[in-house]
Amino acid sequence: MAITPGGSLNSVPAPIQQALSSNYFDFTSTAGEGWAQQYLPDLMEKEAEVFGPRTISGFLSQVGAEESMSADQVVWSEQGRLHLSYTGNVSSASAGAALYTGGSATVAQFTITANIDANATYTAESHGIRVNDTIILSNVNGVYKCIVSVVAADVIDVEPYDGSVIALLTTANATTVLVYGSEYGKGDSYRAAAGGSTATNTRGANEPSFKSFTNKPIIIKDYYEVSGSDTARIGWVEVASEDGQSGYLWYLKAEADTRARFNDYLEMAMLEGELGVAGSTEIDGADIISGTSAGNAVGTEGLFAAVESRGNVTTGITGVNAATDLAEFDAILAEFDSQGAIEENMMFLNRGTSLAIDDMLASMNSYGAGGTSYGVFNNSEDMALNLGFSGFRRGSYDFYKSDFRYLNDKATRGGINAASAANAIRGIIIPAGTSTVYDQMLGKNLKRPFLHVRYRASQTDDRRMKTWVTGSVGAATSALDAMQIHMLSERCLITQGANNFMMLK
Repeated sequence: MAITPGGSLNSVPAPIQQALSSNYFDFTSTAGEGWAQQYLPDLMEKEAEVFGPRTISGFLSQVGAEESMSADQVVWSEQGRLHLSYTGNVSSASAGAALYTGGSATVAQFTITANIDANATYTAESHGIRVNDTIILSNVNGVYKCIVSVVAADVIDVEPYDGSVIALLTTANATTVLVYGSEYGKGDSYRAAAGGSTATNTRGANEPSFKSFTNKPIIIKDYYEVSGSDTARIGWVEVASEDGQSGYLWYLKAEADTRARFNDYLEMAMLEGELGVAGSTEIDGADIISGTSAGNAVGTEGLFAAVESRGNVTTGITGVNAATDLAEFDAILAEFDSQGAIEENMMFLNRGTSLAIDDMLASMNSYGAGGTSYGVFNNSEDMALNLGFSGFRRGSYDFYKSDFRYLNDKATRGGINAASAANAIRGIIIPAGTSTVYDQMLGKNLKRPFLHVRYRASQTDDRRMKTWVTGSVGAATSALDAMQIHMLSERCLITQGANNFMMLK
């Protein structure tokens, strides 16, 4: 079924700066309207609000917080994984000597090439495996429980407890090793190699690992200007705005719309922001942004960019088949299990994905085949059937579902998604609660929401949301025969624990 919009559909997405026949009434026309006709038209003074609430801001206020900062950069660190687990390849099926004198165990060599977590950077010899560690080695050939006999840089010798032969498998990162303990003989000391007597293990003590991240604020500006004459000109249309202003002065409407749009920019910039590549600030040798040195990257990392680079992305839950959607959802749960396993999550979705999840959940109800389901949905036969879900539990996870207006509105991401369906962002899953991070500016651990906005502020200037008026209208500040209302903010979004986020594309 196709939907055909009307030919005169009011879908103009943005204001224009000139007067056209389409945006004002001509009272001097002789074409059948205006003062040239003998009958006074019945004017409906109230401006019709045909788009409902037009602003999309409010998402970050639901899932995050705001906090001041006084630097040009925010630096934070996140915990590394607690347990030692690596990937690599079986580089040799038989090498080295048996750990115990007279032993006949088969020895294999394993080359470590990466951390088990793809988001954690692995550098040469940065693993924590030591001699006498007991490990589980797993690949397509089997699962082997072994003891480590030799550690030489990124190559370790392992001996299976049951004497199994570990087959050669040189495929990159196809073998996983997990340290699950250690075993020493009576009176045994830490040793550097098989049969050695050195009391110091060559790998040394293991130190906790962490990952450091940074983001930088951007300055967002806008302004509205109206001439002194227009501030004193009465209009015939009664206007109303999102912030509650109303009256017959059109500039009140225009200023309120500019302010509402700027508030949306504050949120949209935190969602869509991108860090520029070094050198990308120059066009024809000139800096796009004044005050930035040539070659320096600009921009800021928004939510979508952070999740795509450090989080998880799924292309499932399409609404094509409820059963396969459930399987995709279970795959999401499995990924969350491998990450932080945060039990409460919030889902912000576009309309199509929200309905797909409703269909998926409804298909799980055996009483829904006939189109009704009394009791389960808290319905009765005398009331409208509720086919929507606001939350559900699957496994040990609770999900709270909400529509995300930004992904639906044709004038915002909804229009972008429609133009490129293959790259559309259909929703995002955000963990609830707080994370514990080390703040290098304050020098201590703090608990903060996974998402929070940092804005520049000091005792002199608070740049969270600055507004000031210039010109000669009202309190005169210059010779300009106009009123200019300026708005400015300097902020960035901190996305902590992005490995616990899931983007639906």
